[in-house]
Amino acid sequence: MTRARLAWTLGCGLAAFAAAANAQRAGDNAVTAAEDAFGATLGNETIGLYSSKQVRGFSPVDAGNVRMDGIYFDRQGTVPPALVEGSTIRVGLSALNYPFPAPTGIVDYRLKKAGDERVLSLLGAINAYGAPALEFDAKLPIVDGRFGIAANIALAREEYYDGADARYVRAGFVPRWRPTDNIEILPFWSISRGRDEEVAPTIITAGPYRPPRIQRRRHFGQSWSDNEYDSRNYGVLGKARLGGDWALAGGVFRSINNQPSGFAELFTDTRADGMTREKVIADPRQRYASTSGELRLSRSFREGPRLHVLQVAVRGRGLDSEYGGSAAAIDYGWRPLGEPRPVSPPPSFEFGPRTRDHVEQWTGGLAYEGRWRDVGELSLGIQRSRYRKHVDQPGLARTRSRDDPWLPNATASVYLSKTLALYAGHTRGLEETGIAPDDAANRNQALPAIRTRQTDAGVRWSLSQDLKLVAGAFDVRKPYFTTDERNVYGAIGEVRHRGVELSLSGKPAEHWSLVAGAVLMHPRVSGEAVRLGRVGDRPIGQTERVLRSDVEYRPPLLPGWSFDVSMSHYGERVASRDGLNRVPAYTLVDVGARYRFKLGAAPATLRLLVANAGDTFTWNIYGNNSFGLIDGRRYVAQLAVDFDG
Repeated sequence: MTRARLAWTLGCGLAAFAAAANAQRAGDNAVTAAEDAFGATLGNETIGLYSSKQVRGFSPVDAGNVRMDGIYFDRQGTVPPALVEGSTIRVGLSALNYPFPAPTGIVDYRLKKAGDERVLSLLGAINAYGAPALEFDAKLPIVDGRFGIAANIALAREEYYDGADARYVRAGFVPRWRPTDNIEILPFWSISRGRDEEVAPTIITAGPYRPPRIQRRRHFGQSWSDNEYDSRNYGVLGKARLGGDWALAGGVFRSINNQPSGFAELFTDTRADGMTREKVIADPRQRYASTSGELRLSRSFREGPRLHVLQVAVRGRGLDSEYGGSAAAIDYGWRPLGEPRPVSPPPSFEFGPRTRDHVEQWTGGLAYEGRWRDVGELSLGIQRSRYRKHVDQPGLARTRSRDDPWLPNATASVYLSKTLALYAGHTRGLEETGIAPDDAANRNQALPAIRTRQTDAGVRWSLSQDLKLVAGAFDVRKPYFTTDERNVYGAIGEVRHRGVELSLSGKPAEHWSLVAGAVLMHPRVSGEAVRLGRVGDRPIGQTERVLRSDVEYRPPLLPGWSFDVSMSHYGERVASRDGLNRVPAYTLVDVGARYRFKLGAAPATLRLLVANAGDTFTWNIYGNNSFGLIDGRRYVAQLAVDFDG
C-alpha cells in the first residue's frame, strides 16, 4: 500500500469510530468566514488579494509587521497551522482600530484556543501530486471554564512543481488558563521540521528575455542538494480586564529559524535556446533567533455616546543572526535547461566563517482612540523607536547602524449614514530589509533598516445586511532595493506603490457566498539611477493589476453539497532592471467542491479541489532576469471529521 493510500485509509478508519461532536475542522471554509477580500487564512485554506508575503506589493513579514492575537511578535520561524486557527491581513479600514498600525499592513495570527467543549478532529488528505498528509487536532477542557488545552500534530510528505519532495512534522500546543473571568493566560509552543527538501532551481538568463518553457514535475537539480530546517516558536500571552475601565495585554515570544544545511541551485547564463550552466552553492548552518514582546496598558472613558481610549505600549526585540560562510560555487558546466544531469556529491564542503549580527530595538508609544456612536472614529498615535544593529563580517571591522525615529500615525473615519463610512489615514514605520538574495554577487550580505510611510483613504458601503463593499486608495513609499550593474544588491532609489483596492464580500443571494477584490496599482521607481538610465522606472516583479474572486454555491436540491470557483488574474510584470524583460499577464482558475455529511454521528466534510485547472504556465520572478517555476494543475482530496473524545 502506498503512503498516500495509507494516510487516507487511516483517516477514514479512525473517523468511522467517531461519535457526535461539535463542528471544528470539518467546518473550515475560508470563503464563508472571510470578512473582506484583503486576505485571510483559515486552517489550511487561504483566500484574498494579499498574503503574509505580499500586501500592496510588499511583504509585511519581512517588514516585521506581525502580531499574535494583536500583540507584537518578531517572527523568524514558520508559524504552522498546528499552532494557529488562521490569520488575517489588516490593511486600510480593517486596520483602523489597531493601535500603532504600520505601513505594508499587518499580519495578525490567532492562536488555537480550547473552549468549554471537548472536540477532537482528524484530517486525512491526498494533496498536490499525490502527497499524503495526516493531521490530528484536539481542544480539551480540563477544568470547566478555567483551564483547557489545544494541541495539534501533522505529518506530511509534500510534492512540488519542480519534481522535488520533502517530509514535514508540525506540532503545536496551547494551554489556556482563565484564573478569573477577566484574566486569560496563553502559553504556547510549536515546531516545524522539514527534511530531504530538494532545493528549487533559480534560473538566470544571460539577457533581457525569459527562459524557454520547460517541463514541470521533473527535478533537474542534484538529488543531494537538500535543504533542512527546524523552526520553533514559544512564549506566553496574557490579557486582563482591571475593573471596568482598565485593560492590560502583553506577551513574550521566542522565535527561531534554524537551517542545519542548505543549498542554492543556480542555472546561470541561460540562453534563449535553453543551454545553461548549473552552479551549486552549499551553505553551513544558518540561524535566526529573536526574543520579542509587548506590554500595553489601556484606559477607557465613557462620555454619553462617546468612548475614549488611551493606550501606552512598550515593544522590544533582540535578534541574533548567523549566516553566510558559503562554500565556493561548484560549476557543473553547460547542459540543456530542465534536463537532469546527476553527479555524485563532493566528499565535503569547505565552508568559511559566518557573518554574525545583532539587532536590538525598543519602541515606546502613546495612542488615543475615540469612538462617537453614529458619527465616526479617530485614532492618533506616536511612537519613538530606538534601533541599534552591529554586524561582524569575516575579515572586516564591526559595522554599526542606528536610528531613533519618531513614528506618528493618524486615522479617522466618518459615518455618513448607517451604511456608508469614509476613512483616511497616514502612518510611518521603521522596517528591516533582510539579506541580499541568492542570485546577487553580495549574496547573504546584511542590509540596513529603512524608513517607510503610507497614506490611504477609502469608503465602506454596506450594500445590504449580508453584502459589503470597501474601496480605497493608497500610497506607500520605501527605498528601492535591487541589483546594480555589478550584480550587487542594495538601495538605488525610492519606490512608490500608488493605487486603488476593492473588496466585495458577503452573500449576494440565498445559497451564494462571494469574496471578490481588485488591486489596480501604479508602481514606480524614482531617483538618480532612473534619471541616468541605470534602472527602469518600474520595480522588478510588481504587477499593475491583480483581480481575484471566490464564489461558492450551495444548491438547495443537493443537501450537504457546495461548489466553488476561484479565479485570480495577474497583470504583466517587469523581470529585468532595465525594464525590457517582461512576463505576460496570466490567469489561474481553481474548481472545488465540499460534501458535508455524518460518519456515524460525527460531522464530516469531504473537500475536493482542482487547482490551476487550466494548467497555466508562467514564471515567478526572483530578481533581475532571475526566474522560478510555478505550480501546474494539481488535485487535492481531504476528509475532515470532528468527534467527541
